Amino acid sequence: MSYAVDFSQVSTVGLVSSPVAEALAGLRANEARYFMNKYQHVFTVVAANESQKTLDYVRNILYTERGLEFAANPLETSQFQVENLKFAYVFYEDGLVVNG
Repeated sequence: MSYAVDFSQVSTVGLVSSPVAEALAGLRANEARYFMNKYQHVFTVVAANESQKTLDYVRNILYTERGLEFAANPLETSQFQVENLKFAYVFYEDGLVVNG
């Protein structure tokens, strides 16, 4: 199920299992604010267990281009396109956020 991130009322919805949920929610809200202000795009996230394609896309980029693999547990993802630019985000339980 998707969740439209509200940057004016920061919420830890979907991130509560993270020991740094409040900080991670702040990072997520900041991204939502940026995309709304710059592109008038509503930043929406999906639970990681419902978005395998996005996880595979980001993992492939990280591994193929940089040789990176993360042991962290992914919580949420976001993937969208605005103005011919494709964006993908993964929010991890330990507070890591990766965009590709």
